[in-house]
Amino acid sequence: MKPAQNNIKLFTPVTLGLLIVIIAGALVVFKKLTLGTVTTNLQDDFPWGLWIGFNVLGGVAMAAGGFVTASAVYLFNMKKYKPLARPAILTAFIGYLLAASAIFLDLGHPERIWHPAVMWQVHSVMFIVAIHVILYTTVLGLESSPMLLEKLKLGGLKKIIEKGMVGIALFGTLLSVLHQSSLGAVYLIVPDKLHNLWYSRTLPFSFLVSSVMMGLAMVSFVSILSSKFFKRPVNMDLFSGLARGSIIAIAFYLVLKIFLLLNGAGAAAAFAGSMESKMYLLEMLAGVIIPLVLLLLPGVRNSLGGILLVDILVIFGVVINRMNVAIFGMLSHAAELGVKYFPTANEIMVSLFLVASGALLFKLAVKYFNVLSYEEG
Repeated sequence: MKPAQNNIKLFTPVTLGLLIVIIAGALVVFKKLTLGTVTTNLQDDFPWGLWIGFNVLGGVAMAAGGFVTASAVYLFNMKKYKPLARPAILTAFIGYLLAASAIFLDLGHPERIWHPAVMWQVHSVMFIVAIHVILYTTVLGLESSPMLLEKLKLGGLKKIIEKGMVGIALFGTLLSVLHQSSLGAVYLIVPDKLHNLWYSRTLPFSFLVSSVMMGLAMVSFVSILSSKFFKRPVNMDLFSGLARGSIIAIAFYLVLKIFLLLNGAGAAAAFAGSMESKMYLLEMLAGVIIPLVLLLLPGVRNSLGGILLVDILVIFGVVINRMNVAIFGMLSHAAELGVKYFPTANEIMVSLFLVASGALLFKLAVKYFNVLSYEEG
């Protein structure tokens, strides 16, 4: 074990706070799975809410850093980003495990979650989403396995995995691209429910492009916080490189969104003063326009604090986008049916439970495995 790992304190005020949230959330999960007493505000006319919009759609987008970094390092041979590969892939692995957990909890019959693995419905987009979760989580497990194999001193098996890493990364990238876009494709079936500020036949492509934005921001965000909390050295060149990549991704996404707005709902819809227009402007201003303007300033993109601020804004903006598609964009249609939705305390608690569990799992991995000190051999 490396000295840097030994210096990481396991029990801190932050860890204590995470444990409190996890215990409270675990009680809610226990009640749901065993007693059936946990209530949500979901209804037949509004069957998906916070657990899908935030935990699944938002969580999977946050995990995009795994395929973005794996592609850069193993497929495009950008070796200077190798130190970021392990934390990025680990974050994605944890993110997918938590997204799968959210799906498990959201199901009316969670014990049937294994059905898609053996009961194939190849013409169903939901089957495509399910099989992608299964396969890509497995791939992320393989990509993360060298850390465990090092710990177990199974060097021979580790070498075998690393020799096949290019093929594994290629398969993982293909799966992730398909999965990120297929989540958008799910909402193509609700043209009469989803507000036209978000509904478009290109929704799968929009989800994919915004996931690349989110991936770059998450890799940078996690790495900056890791360097601060775990007292690791900072390589500013890596973060500046990620910032330059973010400029390209955000600018492309902005052009795409403007094109879709002008050829869809129209610019007037974005300034109509409705709840939907306000949420759309929040998503675009906080997650796209302001981050792009900030990154075009040399003082910001060459500053650790400036890059961290941009990362937070992009993450917030993409999460709001997913919430807009899954929840806010369909509230007006639900209201026409007499249905109102706002998440219960139980729904919010489970979401906080998953976030806290992910943060604690990452800290434990950094404490006991060689996550942050790995360099290209």
